Amino acid sequence: MGQRLYLSNNETVKHMVLRETHESKFSIHLGSTKMYRDLKHLYWWPNMKREIVEYVSKCGICEQVKVGYQRPIGPLQSLQIPEWKWEMITMNFMLGFPRGRKGNDAIWVIVDWLTKSVLFLPIKMTDSVDKLANIYINEVVWLHGIPVSIVLDRDPRFTF
Repeated sequence: MGQRLYLSNNETVKHMVLRETHESKFSIHLGSTKMYRDLKHLYWWPNMKREIVEYVSKCGICEQVKVGYQRPIGPLQSLQIPEWKWEMITMNFMLGFPRGRKGNDAIWVIVDWLTKSVLFLPIKMTDSVDKLANIYINEVVWLHGIPVSIVLDRDPRFTF
C-alpha cells in the first residue's frame, strides 16, 4: 500500500501504460479524471496528469462518443427585463464555509434582478429540499411574494 512504480522519461513505456489503461478490452475509454485516479495508485511520473489529459483528448473514439453522454443544455434564451421588484430572482449556493454555531456550512444567495437586492440565508448543505422550501417561504415569499421567474444553477436538489 502506498508504493507506486516510477516511470522515468521512457515515452514507450508511458504510452503502453496509457494505451492499456484507456483502450484495452476491459477499460471502456475512461475519461481523463477517472483514468488519472486509477493510475495514480499504481504509477507516477513527472507531469503525469497533464499527459493523461493530452492522451485522452487525442482519442478519436472518445471524441465521437463524448457528445452522447453530455446532458443537453437547451437553447439559450434571452431573459426578460423585470417590471417590478422581486418579480424575477436568481438563486445560488456558496459552499465551503466552516460550520457555524448552528451547524450551517453554506449560504443560499437570492438576488432580485431589478433592484439587485440580495438575501444571504445560512443553510446546511445536508438540508433537504423540504427544509429549503420552508426557508424560502419564510424568508422570501413572506417578505416579497411569489416571483414570476427564478433562475438557478443546476444544483442536483432542484433538477429532475
